[in-house]
Amino acid sequence: MARRRPRTPRAPRISRRTAGLATIGAVSLALFTVLVSLQTALYGTAVGLSFILGAALCSAPLLSLWHPRWAIASFGAAAFALPLLVVPTQATEAPWPWSVPALLTFVVMVGVVTFVHGAGPGAVTLAVGVLVSLTAPLLRPDVVATPATAASATADLIVTTSLAAAMFLLAVLVAGRVRVSAELTKEREHSALEESRRALVEERTRIARELHDVIAHSMSVIQVQASTARYRLPDLGEAATSEFDSIAATARGSLTEMRRMLGVLRTEDQAAELAPQQSIDDIPSLVDTIRRAGVTVGLEITGAAADAPHGVQIAAFRIAQEALSNAVRHASGAAVTVRLQADLETVVLRVRNGRPPGPSAAPGGGYGLRGMRERVELLGGSFTAGPTPDGGWEVAASLPLHEGSAPDITTIPEETP
Repeated sequence: MARRRPRTPRAPRISRRTAGLATIGAVSLALFTVLVSLQTALYGTAVGLSFILGAALCSAPLLSLWHPRWAIASFGAAAFALPLLVVPTQATEAPWPWSVPALLTFVVMVGVVTFVHGAGPGAVTLAVGVLVSLTAPLLRPDVVATPATAASATADLIVTTSLAAAMFLLAVLVAGRVRVSAELTKEREHSALEESRRALVEERTRIARELHDVIAHSMSVIQVQASTARYRLPDLGEAATSEFDSIAATARGSLTEMRRMLGVLRTEDQAAELAPQQSIDDIPSLVDTIRRAGVTVGLEITGAAADAPHGVQIAAFRIAQEALSNAVRHASGAAVTVRLQADLETVVLRVRNGRPPGPSAAPGGGYGLRGMRERVELLGGSFTAGPTPDGGWEVAASLPLHEGSAPDITTIPEETP
């Protein structure tokens, strides 16, 4: 049976902004149609004036999306003029100074301005609507000449002000909720981006570590073997000697390029994973590989080192590998001693080389020492590396078998060779 292709989610045909514009436009048009009809039929306002003032009043919510100041001015002028252009005998029989469509327009106007532009412009819109409506009874006392009409106008003003104020508060709350939701969404996107970046950095660091620990180490051994072939194998012919010299030069060039690549991949703020999975049991094979390159290496392993935790075993192997590689590169011809001592609390590894017979090689970029230190600190141990009194170099690492059990490396007594 053929597999069905997963459906690609379709983007919404109408955006929220477009839907909002359409809704406000439809509400404004509906209110305008009703307002013109009622203003002419119930309040006796001329059709032309009702049309013009109704358009100014009902289009204000839509205009406020882009020009809030002009919209508030247009709304205030229309709300001021409409209650004044009425026939008193007709106005007393309908809600005044706010008709029902005008009241709804006022509420919509306050809500739109507050939601889109904030509480400040919304409060201004509310204040303008309330103030201009209060002037109507003062300028048209004939409409509120009787106690009944005065009470009706007062009730109309109270209802209008209450509904507009309630809309103002509701719009403030909804706008705040939408803003918080948008900020949370942005924060989640930022967190996802940072997580992706962190994963990428960790992967780059892991690749750099393995390139340095595995490939660079092997290339160093190849370079040393090729460089010392003429001294270890005296029966080599001139052609074979030249071939070995070429191999050594190629290996040195590859190591240089490897260091440049590590400079690009290496990062300062990440600790890499401990992989691949060699252990303390592989250190003798590692030492044999170095010996085949013509280097004198002594090895001493005491204690139940094979019972150490997996992470400690990997770190011990990698540190021994890097320390031996450094000794081969920077102290060519010097004897090297590897001592590993395990007890119930720690595994202590010391790799020491004596003074080289010739000038030592210039130090590299320091990625090896930094990698060894990272491995030790990742396990909560201590690490030192530096020159010895006899002119050699020593790398010492104390790896705890349990959390918080590693003493400072300087307090561990050194055995006499």
